Amino acid sequence: MVNLDIMYYIKSIMKNTIFNLLEYLYYFSLVSLFILYLFPGSLIGYFLYGNIFRQPDLISNPAGTSINHLISFTYLSVLAFIMRVREKKFINSFYFLLFLSIALEILHYFIPNRAFEYYDLFANLIGVTFAYLLIKHILKIKIK
Repeated sequence: MVNLDIMYYIKSIMKNTIFNLLEYLYYFSLVSLFILYLFPGSLIGYFLYGNIFRQPDLISNPAGTSINHLISFTYLSVLAFIMRVREKKFINSFYFLLFLSIALEILHYFIPNRAFEYYDLFANLIGVTFAYLLIKHILKIKIK
């Protein structure tokens, strides 16, 4: 019986440690996203190509750099939803991320060397919505 108690204790510590690491990763990613979005130009383009005006394509596609927005917001949203499922504030994160994706793209209209683009806005919204639906589907499977 003592071994089971110890195993349960170790398992709970490991689970909390993983959630703490995911929480730190989420906040680090959120701050990084703010910096990348609000910088007048492309920091990644500067580091990769030495050109602040060149946007990198993570995946070559006809939509251009909007795929970067889709990947970024899907990644950030999955982290946020995983963190919030434990606190039962899942829907709050969804609304926050929707607002954030719209607000950051609208700010591009006012930031020098940046441009508001509807494709980017739609990619942001699709990324958040896709992550939300994915996590909800996983939760339904887990509950059954």
